Amino acid sequence: MILITPRATALRLVARRTLTPSSSQPMKMRYSTVPLAYDLHEPARPSVDNPNKNSPIVFIHGLFGSKKNNRTISKVLARDLGRSVYAIDLRNHGDSPHDPHHNYTAMAADVGDFIKQHDLKDPCLIGHSMGAKAAMTLSLTSPNLVSSIISVDNAPVDARLESDFARYIRGMKEIESSSVTKQSQADSILEPYEPSVVIRQFLLGNLHRPHHPESQVQKFKVPLSIIGKALDHLGDFPFKDPREVRFEKPALFVRGTKSKYVPDEVIPLIGQFFPRFELVDVEAGHWLISENPEAFRRAVVEFLSPKE
Repeated sequence: MILITPRATALRLVARRTLTPSSSQPMKMRYSTVPLAYDLHEPARPSVDNPNKNSPIVFIHGLFGSKKNNRTISKVLARDLGRSVYAIDLRNHGDSPHDPHHNYTAMAADVGDFIKQHDLKDPCLIGHSMGAKAAMTLSLTSPNLVSSIISVDNAPVDARLESDFARYIRGMKEIESSSVTKQSQADSILEPYEPSVVIRQFLLGNLHRPHHPESQVQKFKVPLSIIGKALDHLGDFPFKDPREVRFEKPALFVRGTKSKYVPDEVIPLIGQFFPRFELVDVEAGHWLISENPEAFRRAVVEFLSPKE
């Protein structure tokens, strides 16, 4: 335990298939995996000094996010590390398909299938918030698929999801029922639900015009009914007992100093699930990648650079 207080291709999809969880998985349910949309950011000059240059990064967004939110930092990391970065859309987000099952076991299965379909060798998973728990779930379920993980402002614990998200859902549903045609109209509706312009812009980034030539009405790409039903369980973590499963490879936990998602009291549990973990504090809140991108970049580059 260590405590430390390019170019984007068009999105691609791979075939859907059904996955049956193995006995090591916490939920013995049968889920259909969905093909994940992604952008590939490749380094202009692949690193020749980095022995891990052929190990790509899979970047996973959080709730209401998408691959486009991680576009800038993905390009920067591809440049600085000389590695390819796959920024993906999780199920029910961005350009990926919708599915009624929205939980971490299903999301991890999707990412595992993505790794296999694209024949990615020893990838590092970087996940923020919901994406962090999806990454942790996959690393504990199928450690052979992953070389390391970077969990951004989340921990392997059951935690109550902030009430903000339920409020966002209510505001977004009001926008859809109002048949808005301009983002300014949507912003006016959402403002009573969220005073922060930055967060409103983030949420409204999910708006699009469906392919109906005669209609200018905007809708959300995120299926609000599915996400709304899933909210009660998105604070949970599928694994409960670190004596039964561990990820014995490198793990970095990056937390915001102004965030409450990774309090000091959960650090011992992190060490039990991820005994080779490092912890870095970044001066920021929960949205630390956008709030303090340079500090986040430094933490990731130091963690993934070859050790002397």
